Amino acid sequence: MKTLLVRMIENVDCMEGMKAFPENSIDIVITDPPYFLDKLETSWNSTDVRSNHASKTVGNLPKGMKFDRNQSKRFREYYTEFSKEVFRVLKPGGFFLSFSSARLYHAMATGVEEANFNIRDMLGWIYTQSQVKAFSQNHIINKLKGKTDEEKQKLIEKCEGWRTPQLKPAIEPICLAQKPPQGTFVENFDKYGTGLMYCGDVTKTGDGKFPSNIVTTDEMNEVMDRVFLVSKPNKKEKEGNDHITVKPLELIEHLIRLFSSENAVVLDPFMGSGTTAVAAVNTGRKYKGFEIDKGHYELALKRLERKS
Repeated sequence: MKTLLVRMIENVDCMEGMKAFPENSIDIVITDPPYFLDKLETSWNSTDVRSNHASKTVGNLPKGMKFDRNQSKRFREYYTEFSKEVFRVLKPGGFFLSFSSARLYHAMATGVEEANFNIRDMLGWIYTQSQVKAFSQNHIINKLKGKTDEEKQKLIEKCEGWRTPQLKPAIEPICLAQKPPQGTFVENFDKYGTGLMYCGDVTKTGDGKFPSNIVTTDEMNEVMDRVFLVSKPNKKEKEGNDHITVKPLELIEHLIRLFSSENAVVLDPFMGSGTTAVAAVNTGRKYKGFEIDKGHYELALKRLERKS
């Protein structure tokens, strides 16, 4: 088994990369995996995703919402095997935070639980800026065969105000799981430095409120901001970043501070553009990670150079 660096990102598949890690060697895992949407599978790359127009999926859905009926099953099966490897490398009491989509959270949480993790909670990242995916049926009606123009017009009028069943997304669920601690929480923390949640001033949100399972990076209103607000991503961290699901740096920093100690080893198996690694550096932690896409791997290294 090779000697592991305390700070590293490798351009390899995470399932292969994690095999080199000793058991009980990672303090916390935070990741935003591919959800098997529009071919966002284990072998995906950014060029294929942006150019994909295949339709072996449920029709009449915009990009990012096309899926086949076995999608949830495939995702759960993959995530169960993936979570088993995460379980092996995490220290007892270590936390596993995994971003998901609202539609596939149940499959993710089931896979994580089947790998013997304890599901501690579900966090919700709330945001206001998102694309409306529901759309009217006018263009579909106009293409219908076997109907006259008059019949089409009547159907358009009947469907006025009706759209496809897709609410505007405003929340991204985060599965909070924990590898079972050895002994009591305090005994486990004393031995491994994991298993407890830090609730000091640095992790309080909004107007000094106790951290909750809802976090927002958008200013919403006085009540929400006072209780849940975490700072927005700045322009510098978005510079040159074409990753389609980049997360705000402040959000990841908040989660790292909340669920790990200083000098902890943070693992992100799906590193993307490197947000988790940068957040680890900014919070005084070490990082390890994997990113299979060459372009995003190189972007992550550049972001680490400028730490944003």
